[in-house]
Amino acid sequence: MAVSKVSFVAVFAALVFAMIALPAAVQAQSDAPAPAPASDGTSIDQGIAYVLMLLALVLTYIIHAADFCFN
Repeated sequence: MAVSKVSFVAVFAALVFAMIALPAAVQAQSDAPAPAPASDGTSIDQGIAYVLMLLALVLTYIIHAADFCFN
């Protein structure tokens, strides 16, 4: 059973076409990165810290003002 030169060339041409065309069509893509969280808690913690510092400042002012008035 002899393989004719025409069929060999046809198979070779098909393989070359497949090696060139198919990888270009596949185009591997990685998964999209996960979106950043809307809030990781640090901004909430910072807001609470600012409120507590403001409260401490107001209380300190009130206590020192009361000390000054009663002395």
